[in-house]
Amino acid sequence: QVQLVESGGGSVQAGGSLRLSCAASGRFRNVAMGWCRQAPGEERELRAAIDLSGRNIYYAESVKGRFTISRNNVKNTVSLQMNNLKPEDTAVYYCAAKVSGDTTWTWWGQGIQVTVSS
Repeated sequence: QVQLVESGGGSVQAGGSLRLSCAASGRFRNVAMGWCRQAPGEERELRAAIDLSGRNIYYAESVKGRFTISRNNVKNTVSLQMNNLKPEDTAVYYCAAKVSGDTTWTWWGQGIQVTVSS
């Protein structure tokens, strides 16, 4: 079982930066972590993911070069540094976790709002 709590969201102007953090409790070391976003009327989409070792990382095409995901297995945290934010990045962002190798994200945080104004 994994519990996830996000922090760090907020409002920023286009071109600005935000850093999201996710504190995990439970069997954190055996899971892959990710950040997903969901805008009103849209499906939840994966933006970035990182495996247990931290060496295998995925980014959605729209965030490559702007977002950086990282994890600290000692502190049980995963972060998403978001630079050069665009209005289309506006959404609720969710921290997610799954057992390494699974295809389905099993555990979710409560979500945190990110708003980017033009």
